[in-house]
Amino acid sequence: MSANTEDRPALPHVGLPNGPHAGIVIAVASMGFFLITLDISIVNVALAAIRAELGGGTVGQQWIIDGYTLLFAGLLLFAGNLTDRIGAKQAMALGIAAFAVTSAACAFAPSATSLIVARCAQGAGAAVMLPASMALVREAFPDPARRARALGVWAVGGAVAGLVGQPLGGLLTTHDWRWVFTINLPVCVGMLGLLIAVATSPTRPAPFDWPGQILAIAGLSTLVYGLIDGGHVGFGSPVVVSTLTIAACSLVGFVLVQARVRDPMMPLELFRGHGFRIALPIGFAFMVGNYGNVFVVSLFLQQQLGLSPLHAGLVFLPSAFFAIAANLASGPVTNRFGARLPVLVGLSTMAAGLVALLITVPLGHPVLVAACVIPVGAGGALAMPSVTSVVLEGVPGHQAGAASAVFNTFRQVGGAVAIAVFGALIADPDHVVLGVRLSLGIAAALLTLAALSSLRIRPRSS
Repeated sequence: MSANTEDRPALPHVGLPNGPHAGIVIAVASMGFFLITLDISIVNVALAAIRAELGGGTVGQQWIIDGYTLLFAGLLLFAGNLTDRIGAKQAMALGIAAFAVTSAACAFAPSATSLIVARCAQGAGAAVMLPASMALVREAFPDPARRARALGVWAVGGAVAGLVGQPLGGLLTTHDWRWVFTINLPVCVGMLGLLIAVATSPTRPAPFDWPGQILAIAGLSTLVYGLIDGGHVGFGSPVVVSTLTIAACSLVGFVLVQARVRDPMMPLELFRGHGFRIALPIGFAFMVGNYGNVFVVSLFLQQQLGLSPLHAGLVFLPSAFFAIAANLASGPVTNRFGARLPVLVGLSTMAAGLVALLITVPLGHPVLVAACVIPVGAGGALAMPSVTSVVLEGVPGHQAGAASAVFNTFRQVGGAVAIAVFGALIADPDHVVLGVRLSLGIAAALLTLAALSSLRIRPRSS
């Protein structure tokens, strides 16, 4: 299969038929993406109640969030490799089951330490689900045009989670913070029930690349840990410097191993694909803009303007509605014009929204903030399904799990970088507004560069 399929002519006929039970597949995949995204946002609102009952202090609160992110990002490459080896359906079932068990462990955690451990394990379950869900979509929708529409529907799961996460977390926490984890259980049971009807995925029996697996997990985990801890204690800390040095050495060793082993977990030929190489930095920049925006604006609304967590979450509500609409529009726009246009317009719209925020933040008006975050959410929702379609079209089917894992690893590292760097910029309580504006400016500049890079996506010929 060619590595560059984004320049194929648009076909006037119906294209390849969908796989069996394609509707069930997209439902399960969307629900999986919903859960993964929900458990990043819904827990934020419950942190104060968790601290009041379990203790743990500010550091404990941070690691309840960061532990999930650490294992999620650190295990994505392994999870993508697992998906390709054992099959997407089987990997998805494993990830759902792990997510359910660890959600129950979070709900019944007797101490802050046990909750942090359970959250780390929950992040591992999420890491297995994400590449498996993308690979399932690729199997069920072999036709690129139909797959582009399906990816737009898949992305709605994340948009809906962003819409309901903080308000739902606030509502559940008024009863008991443990409900923010318990609510995952019926969703997981429903997903496993639906997954029974899905055809068994093809497997690719091959030996695991254990040296690569160990180096990848060590490198990515220490990288994300170093970025997170650097945001807490400063990047000059000896522990942070040592951790990032270990990460760099591990990742260099990982690449060298991948170039030499017979069955690599991350085949380096993936990077020969023109679209794949473009998509990786775009995914990174998107997460800097998306995570960075939500992170700094949420803190600004609460710490500077005095809004409650629930009211701060409601500021993002209009943006989430527009994001859902843009997700659904992304597939038809991609099929009509190719991936370049929605990616270029989406990223440019995000950058414009961040610049508008940068200008209006000193005014301190929540309504203006709500208006400015609309183009950020809508632009990202228009762009990312199209970028994902570029990733999946540019690789053979048996490498879909690895390709999606590499892409999402770049995305998660971008999010970790944003939280670490922007957290350091807004740490000074006397210069929060300046730090917020610097953070938004950095994110807007990266998104502008990514938008310019998207011009290299090859257009479809008519």
